Amino acid sequence: MLDYHATGDGFELRYGSRVVVRHSASCPAVVIARGAPAVTMLRGNFRIEDAPSDERALVAWRRVEGGIAFDGALLAWDDSVLTVTATDLDFDRLYVRFHAEPGEAVWGGGEQMSYLALNGRRFPMWTSEPGVGRDKATELTRAMDADGMAGGDYWTTNYPQPTFLTSRWLAVHLDASCYSVLDFTDPAAHRVEVWANTARFELFAAPGSKPLVSRLSDRFGRQPPLPDWAIEGAIVGLKSGATSFDRLDRFVAAGAAVSGLWCEDWAGIRETSFGRRLFWDWQVGARSEARYPGLESRIGDLAARGIRFLAYANPYLSTDADLFEEAREGGHFCLRPSSDEVYLVDFGEFDCGVVDFTRAETRDWFAERILGREMLDRGIMGWMADFGEYLPTDVRLADGSDPMEAHNRWPVLWAAVNAAALASRGKTGDALFFMRAGFSGVQAHCPLLWAGDQSVDFTRHDGIGTVITAALSAGLVGNAYSHSDCGGYTSLLGNVRSEELMQRWCELAAFAPVMRSHEGNRPDDNLQYDSSDELLACFAFWSRVHAALAPYVRALCGEAALSGLPLQRPLFLEYPDDPSLFAVQDQYLYGPDLMVAPVIEEGAVARTVVLPGAGDWRHLWTGRDFAPGVHAIEAPLGRPPVFYRPESAHAALFAQFAQGNLP
Repeated sequence: MLDYHATGDGFELRYGSRVVVRHSASCPAVVIARGAPAVTMLRGNFRIEDAPSDERALVAWRRVEGGIAFDGALLAWDDSVLTVTATDLDFDRLYVRFHAEPGEAVWGGGEQMSYLALNGRRFPMWTSEPGVGRDKATELTRAMDADGMAGGDYWTTNYPQPTFLTSRWLAVHLDASCYSVLDFTDPAAHRVEVWANTARFELFAAPGSKPLVSRLSDRFGRQPPLPDWAIEGAIVGLKSGATSFDRLDRFVAAGAAVSGLWCEDWAGIRETSFGRRLFWDWQVGARSEARYPGLESRIGDLAARGIRFLAYANPYLSTDADLFEEAREGGHFCLRPSSDEVYLVDFGEFDCGVVDFTRAETRDWFAERILGREMLDRGIMGWMADFGEYLPTDVRLADGSDPMEAHNRWPVLWAAVNAAALASRGKTGDALFFMRAGFSGVQAHCPLLWAGDQSVDFTRHDGIGTVITAALSAGLVGNAYSHSDCGGYTSLLGNVRSEELMQRWCELAAFAPVMRSHEGNRPDDNLQYDSSDELLACFAFWSRVHAALAPYVRALCGEAALSGLPLQRPLFLEYPDDPSLFAVQDQYLYGPDLMVAPVIEEGAVARTVVLPGAGDWRHLWTGRDFAPGVHAIEAPLGRPPVFYRPESAHAALFAQFAQGNLP
């Protein structure tokens, strides 16, 4: 319950014992302004600028029934909800200052790729392409910025969420989908910038880190437990048409534990300067038949072997797709602002219509016509539900909503369409789709995240290590399950995979809820896991490690269903009383009992590992016990630092690795 307390020339709002807002003449809690935005989009990359005017720091105030009246705004509260409203409708920028204690750590912001602890930085909340390189100091990022604003930055993400958690075990959520910014550059305040006339904030508090994360999971919705097949083997990603089935047999013959074959090119392909792209026409037709002759029969053959077939879809249709005309005639596309023409988006050498999910008939059409009849009814048991970030800000939507407000909601609508398709066939918790795009509320619909399109390298802001940060940050706001493209995805300007990267990514992927490989955007230029016997054996080994962990992962799925706790956890989630753990983002707890410290630096054969708590940790590969503390651990290829709690209920399972019985 929020309570008001007068303090000299100002006031405090407290949530229980925690100060949430502290206002004074020298540090006003609310500032208002008039915005003048400029938005540019090119292929999912956005440049968003603002030139606010008439900025007013609201100092004078008076207590009124239900809140505080400023000269220009009203601050009202009810139980755990705080609402700020500019009383003059011409003011559409709010800057709200939440109190921060000295040394208070902050996390959240949805799925962040570069930083787990957000202190000292600003994080715009806008779903977009995350960019290639994401580091303005690198040549790759600068080159991509020059070519379509595509370089990105530390804060660009497919999945933002305006929710932050602090080490006082307090969380604040902005219940809005407009453009906003979480600003933690001032150590005395957590500042939220909102591009709207009204901002509604929901507050959460708990006695510790795990109860707080559980409360957020209650708020945003929980995913069903992963299907057994998804955790009992690897999903092999191949996209070479009919030869993919022959290549899969090589993985099986090498001893890989295979649960699925993922062929994103199931509907056909097109070649572009970016690389091999898919043909965006989500149905079995002439192009699909040419690429995968007799696909339904092939799917059935795989199913008889216990291997699921997975495909791909996204919420756009190319102008040369057979489904494009059907969608246009059905009124299923977003339109241009001043005409009834379909709004087309340039996706890089081909244009697409944007399916308008603000229209109920369109949501039903896509779920039934495409995901239901073309995919699930043909035996497809999963797919990458890609994109969701590209809604332009100048389209006309069927429900009349402002696209600046709808843009961030788009991934949630897309997730709901996919979930509805599964439910319509009774496949919830059995078939599985995975998404990279998200926003507040996607948790209730999307059963599995994937970390997006990392570069095929070890770089700090766009390489292998970012998938750890992605899983940890997203898990704090209610996403229990995350995984990545094993091997990475983006290969541009001569940046290609190395054997070392391929091996290290296998080591990391084995200790994630789902292990799935990807051939990348330029498969012919890059190593694949079946490029050599050595890489094939590497993938096979780690797929068996992944499968061997299934009993433990199944128990974690049960815990996630009950509590909402993520499987991959930052160290402080289990050890909240140790501030030294608050910013650790290069290792993680896999549930409470496994400590995983992947090697994410090129050429490294050892790394520093933090072992928290009071009891010993046992090395998974040797059985040697290590005391709590910081250790330098040998980490040659094939033996990443992994430890377990000797008192774990699953200790007998873990002990088999050191005994040589597994895999």
